[in-house]
Amino acid sequence: MRHRPALGAVVLAGALALAGCGAGDSPAELSVGAAYMPQPVSATMAAGFLTITNDGGTEDELTSVTSDAGEVTVHETVDGAMRQVDRLPIPAHGELALESGGNHLMFEKLKRQPKQGQTLSVELHFADSAPVTVEMPVKSATYRPGGGSAHSGHTGN
Repeated sequence: MRHRPALGAVVLAGALALAGCGAGDSPAELSVGAAYMPQPVSATMAAGFLTITNDGGTEDELTSVTSDAGEVTVHETVDGAMRQVDRLPIPAHGELALESGGNHLMFEKLKRQPKQGQTLSVELHFADSAPVTVEMPVKSATYRPGGGSAHSGHTGN
């Protein structure tokens, strides 16, 4: 009988150790920021940019994007060459930046040409996380984020 409490303590310690193993693998915690679309010069095509941040301990993947504005595909850019992909990884405790000259969203078959000052709604779909709806403002065709322009107080950048 004296061995049973010790056995119970060992089983409890083992269970706690196993539970602790998964503590670093918290689910993906996704948030989206810096979303925008430069005003397109084409009536039927446009690009979109945003950053998806993952504060969780598990990687996720952007698998598709939908919008009432038209068809949206996900593109990666490798060595200056653009190609459509089925998914892009969002690393644990990291981010996926979709930016000019790099990975981006491609809007095709637009139902209307977006104009500066308007906003488009897009829904991001992921391998494991719930979809996220993002309001994407249309900026000037020459807008570039960063460089202090976002905080300068000027409009129409």
